[in-house]
Amino acid sequence: MGDRPPADAEQGAAPTAGVVKALAFDVFGTVVDWRGSLLRACRRFGRERGLHADWPGLVDAWRGGYRPAMDRVNAGDLPWMNVDALHRMILDNLVDTFGLAHLGEVDRLQLTHSWHRLRPWPDALPGLRRLRKRHVITTLSNGNMALLVNMAKQSNLPWDCILSAELVRRYKPDALVYRQAAAWLGLQPSAVLMVAAHTHDLEAARAAGLRTAYVHRPFEFGRARPKALPSSADFDHVASDLLDLAAQLEA
Repeated sequence: MGDRPPADAEQGAAPTAGVVKALAFDVFGTVVDWRGSLLRACRRFGRERGLHADWPGLVDAWRGGYRPAMDRVNAGDLPWMNVDALHRMILDNLVDTFGLAHLGEVDRLQLTHSWHRLRPWPDALPGLRRLRKRHVITTLSNGNMALLVNMAKQSNLPWDCILSAELVRRYKPDALVYRQAAAWLGLQPSAVLMVAAHTHDLEAARAAGLRTAYVHRPFEFGRARPKALPSSADFDHVASDLLDLAAQLEA
């Protein structure tokens, strides 16, 4: 495809194989509590404007449109759009349903940029700091670069670098996203550990040659809809949180 950059693992120094050298993190749900953060932002937005809406329903529907929209981009049904543009498109498709069709451009932009201000899970910062002592840690998110930079700046997320699917104009679970991340780091895929709270992300990473770590986030979708542990997890690590993962990798 014309907009795919060539993998550059063979340029420069030879890639390093063997032990895990870098950890690549999914962000939404794995490192940050997207639902709790977005729900607080929407409720605050409503209070400031005297609006009453089904904010939990809006947040869940908004997130529910995320993966289908990315799949449409990967399939070529939509032109390339970064996640900010997809979030805005999904919101515009939901405002009628939730009685918010009267919202103007400024308000819709403010709501969309709430995704830039998602807060980390309680274990995320201390866990990332421990993991960073022995490994390179990077994002490997479908979130766009500006979003990931803003989120990191706000919450002091200690990334060594920020990598985004936006850089290859394909969304996970496309194999190019995972393989190109390893190439940019000068590593073989087997030297990169993909860390995520979502089995589909890890299954795709494993198929692309990366190692995998599942982090259980039982309340990603709220306490009323707890997530169960995968029944047949075939991952290199299964951890209760990032501090648990750090302990496993230090063993």
